[in-house]
Amino acid sequence: MELNRMIDHTLLKADATPGQVEKLCEEAKRHHFASVCVNPCYVPLARELLEGTDVAVCCVAGFPLGATLTSAKVFEARCAVEAGAQEVDMVINLGFAKAGDWQRVEGDIRAVAQAVQPEATLKVIIETCLLTDGEKVKACLAAKNAGADFVKTSTGFSTGGATAADVRLMRETVGGGMGVKASGGVRTKEDALAMIEAGATRIGTSNGIKIIDNP
Repeated sequence: MELNRMIDHTLLKADATPGQVEKLCEEAKRHHFASVCVNPCYVPLARELLEGTDVAVCCVAGFPLGATLTSAKVFEARCAVEAGAQEVDMVINLGFAKAGDWQRVEGDIRAVAQAVQPEATLKVIIETCLLTDGEKVKACLAAKNAGADFVKTSTGFSTGGATAADVRLMRETVGGGMGVKASGGVRTKEDALAMIEAGATRIGTSNGIKIIDNP
């Protein structure tokens, strides 16, 4: 297992500067992380800095609330891909999920999937801390039915982050054909290994260097 190749080196703070994104990309190149995950405005910069490397450019859509119009998520995601994003992490409509309107949740995901695939990988953030276990299962199934490539635990901007129990539930729900990304609160190598043992195939973290440098 190459732990570095499972890490999305992440910087999604509202006040992230171009200089910080440049540093993020240099670190990702040096450590051969799977991707850098940045806000959409930094996709062109990251694409330029990472051209010809083994590090993908990932960005977010409908982030962090998931409450934008589907058409806005589609436009944002498509613009990001056209600017060079190879992976898109979108947030589901959590209000529709809490209302039990899974048809609209699935439709929202499917529209983004159709807008970015096959050029880009689509990861679907279900924000586990706001859902019951039953809702987590339904959200994962909605993402699977809509053709997403991954399900992802968290934005890191809500009331909680990834847990091994949630990752395990998500993996059991989607089976072996989809990726599962654990994100939010993964700060140590022990955290990362626990998520991988539970079924995660990708780790979203701003602590990637600390994780891989820890013996």
